[in-house]
Amino acid sequence: MLLKKLTLPELLINSCSRFKNNLSLNFVQDGKRTYQDFYNEVTSIANFLIASGIQKGDKIAILSANMPNWGIVQFAIARIGAIAVPILPGFSTTEIQNILEHSESRIIFVSKLLYKLIADINTDFLEQKILIDTFARIPADFPATEIENLKNDISLNDSTPLPAISVEEEDTASIIYTSGTTGFSKGVELTHRNLVWDARQCATIQPVGPQDRFLSILPLAHTYENTLGLLLPLMFGAQIYYLDRVPTPKLLVPAMQKIRPTIMLSVPLIIEKIYKTQVLPKFTSSALMKALYRFAPTRRLLNRLAGKKLMKTFGGEIIFFGIGGSKIDPVVEQFLKEAKFPYAIGYGLTETAPMSAGSAPHQTFFQGVGPVMAGVEIKIDQPDSTGQGEIWIKGPNVMKGYYKKPELTREVFTEDGWFKTGDLGSFDSRGRLSIRGRIKTMILGSSGENIYPEEIESIINNFRFVNESLVVECKGKLVAMVHFNMEELEKQVQKLKNQADNYKHAINEHLEELKQELFEYVNSRVNNFSKLQLVLIQHEPFEKTPTHKIKRFLYNNINLK
Repeated sequence: MLLKKLTLPELLINSCSRFKNNLSLNFVQDGKRTYQDFYNEVTSIANFLIASGIQKGDKIAILSANMPNWGIVQFAIARIGAIAVPILPGFSTTEIQNILEHSESRIIFVSKLLYKLIADINTDFLEQKILIDTFARIPADFPATEIENLKNDISLNDSTPLPAISVEEEDTASIIYTSGTTGFSKGVELTHRNLVWDARQCATIQPVGPQDRFLSILPLAHTYENTLGLLLPLMFGAQIYYLDRVPTPKLLVPAMQKIRPTIMLSVPLIIEKIYKTQVLPKFTSSALMKALYRFAPTRRLLNRLAGKKLMKTFGGEIIFFGIGGSKIDPVVEQFLKEAKFPYAIGYGLTETAPMSAGSAPHQTFFQGVGPVMAGVEIKIDQPDSTGQGEIWIKGPNVMKGYYKKPELTREVFTEDGWFKTGDLGSFDSRGRLSIRGRIKTMILGSSGENIYPEEIESIINNFRFVNESLVVECKGKLVAMVHFNMEELEKQVQKLKNQADNYKHAINEHLEELKQELFEYVNSRVNNFSKLQLVLIQHEPFEKTPTHKIKRFLYNNINLK
């Protein structure tokens, strides 16, 4: 695609003139918004922002569930040279307050369901709160309980020509506060060029056109969904659909049947949950089925049959199911491969806008990422004898820096412009990238060996009744904290339910047996220096970031009794 400039306003003007009669952003349930309608609404909100005194370089926050108005607001902000500050819905009130203060945001667009998080927030910079669902101004101290009754008072029919505002490729388009697992959020400054270039290059991995239908289920405040699930389809005239409520399986299935999406983006957690709750139970329902599923030839046949059913569940027309954000469980990936489901793996970071490497469905290889994306450079710094080292990235997709944090920015960039990702990886003989884990999570063994907790956790998570796990080093011991699926476990001792005195004892006894089984299961599958010394039961789900990654820093100092 030829763009005069790699900016969001240029992308908007180009797409809305080329595809003006195509459907653009709509809810699954209803909506016939075309690209021309989209352009008109962006213009109206941009005029409102100008009338509100917003100038080039001002920051405007967005805290909202996915909806068409999210994209309208982002492009309206960009259209006048202002800077978007997307906020992940999973952030706490305190974190949101800190982001609004640090970014000096003057306006926040917020959805009804999330208004309660900011109802009492005020900063020295914040001037207006706008209800994004209906584009209504929220009066000061407006009660959260009355938000449903607020009526629209911002025109979506303001076609007043916008003043000439120069928006350049190197201008900051958004500041995205990461939900890292290390304990604090950093504001990643991404330029117009970062975002638009990365979106355009994604089409070199998977071509996109007006015939494609995207179903958007990941938060638009995350650069993964924003670049690949909003900018990319808009650039090439595709349709984008959103659910009007939280995307539960009960809502997703009929939505997929109706829309018949061709492209979806996911994180491993979603497809892993589908496999463990919908697919695996059917193959372990009896001793015979378990035996058949353990035998490779019949397992492949059963997985292929399950793949056909899965394809129908997704609407029957999926050609690209992107998975990114973290490493996928090897057992689940084996299922997807044998099921011939068109999954694809991508790698990148918020700091790289995000895509840097990835594969199309026909290129996927087991537990790997794929080739470096065209136009991006990736090298492995100081590789060890196995070719493994820190991944460094250079390219037009790499961020400007961390907002108001020059020292931290200098730390992650080399003098000659390489961005140090903090990820460990290697290339195979065909130039395909694989990721091993994070440098910060790597544990140094007693004899200097490198231990990768993510690899051990992957084995643990495949054990029966395990929901999730975390492997940490404590007082020289390798410890696994395990959160079991108590609901499934209790079904195993259901026959004792009426014997109240024995019921709790039976559960505890079964847990202890499971711990010992798990201990032996894991240690028979890892190398000598990665063997567990202790398994602890984690009774509550682990606390997670808004992108569903465990906050590891909260569990670094566990108490060993």
